[in-house]
Amino acid sequence: MSDRQIEIPTSAPSEEDAFAASISAKAARKQRAQRAGDQGVWFGLGMSGIIGWSVAVPTLLGAVLGVWLDARHPQKFSWTLTLMFAGLILGCFNAWHWIAQQDASMSEEDTDE
Repeated sequence: MSDRQIEIPTSAPSEEDAFAASISAKAARKQRAQRAGDQGVWFGLGMSGIIGWSVAVPTLLGAVLGVWLDARHPQKFSWTLTLMFAGLILGCFNAWHWIAQQDASMSEEDTDE
């Protein structure tokens, strides 16, 4: 045997280490999903339905309230269109907030590993 020693660099993590950590995180996420059960297509449709309803309900409520106000208190502008647009904006903000919250929750699970 020779007197040479193998030097192991102690610098910052290499690209290979970062890649291995990324693969490990993805594998752990996949295992968690398999333990949670098969959510499949119906789960995805349900999630898109939740987002759709979070936009549709405020829009429809704004339209109904607008029709009622147009019948009771007519103005030069249309209450129906105004409140329907306000409901649409509110619904889109609601959907955006819900999606951002879900994304943050998934990101938090990834960093816990």
